[in-house]
Amino acid sequence: MTINCKGELVDLSSPKVMGILNITPDSFFDGGKYKSDADFLNQTEKMLSEGASFIDVGAYSSRPNAVFVSEEQEIKRLTPIVALLVKKFPEIILSIDTFRAEVAKVAIDNGAAIINDISAGLLDDKMLQVIADEKVPYIMMHMRGTPQTMTTLTDYEDIVKEMIFYFSKRIAAARSLGINDIIIDPGFGFAKTIEQNYEVLQKLELFQMLELPLLSAISRKSMIYKVLENNPEEALNGTTFLNTISLMKGAKILRVHDVQEAVECVTLFKKLQNHE
Repeated sequence: MTINCKGELVDLSSPKVMGILNITPDSFFDGGKYKSDADFLNQTEKMLSEGASFIDVGAYSSRPNAVFVSEEQEIKRLTPIVALLVKKFPEIILSIDTFRAEVAKVAIDNGAAIINDISAGLLDDKMLQVIADEKVPYIMMHMRGTPQTMTTLTDYEDIVKEMIFYFSKRIAAARSLGINDIIIDPGFGFAKTIEQNYEVLQKLELFQMLELPLLSAISRKSMIYKVLENNPEEALNGTTFLNTISLMKGAKILRVHDVQEAVECVTLFKKLQNHE
């Protein structure tokens, strides 16, 4: 189970950690926290030193009811940071969190290695062709609607069955263009109620029938802090617990704000697996 990142084969049979670097002013947990080039470099260096295999950079907040950002603004925010990180850390494997084909292309041209698309190509019909042309791994997430409308689109008859059907169609569309390296993300918090998020997590192993690596992005989300009646700042312990459940149910990548804790989670999980 490997993916090809700029000619480097990354083996996902052993779970990996993806660190989140938001360069948006309004992300739900760390929006606006990093303001200068030094801030971005320091946080990236910290995550890499703690064991992150990938750094996921986002210039458009996709939290519920997020403010709309134009394509031009997203490119303007993203491009200098991507160039900065690639120059400072030549070995870095950068993932770009975008649903726009042009943003993806510009980022890849500047050294990005993976595209992480919350819409699986449904919000920009040129996206899959860009991925095929550039031959980069593609993370496709499940959601409905847009970040502005998704909270109203939570009516499912059988959520996991419908998600697997959704992924089957999107995977087929990607494969038809020759896209080889695909990772699926169930999209916790996207067009799902808290109860639906837990149903998806409880049945996460069913997504293994798609025979693709699974990414779990639960870090500090409302499905944790609303249940615990606290806030994102106090949701690290809950995150670690649900990351562990994700690993036990087959997740191969944990996308997190807190890399050290997630790497420790993976280390202990692997130790446990050695005694099966």
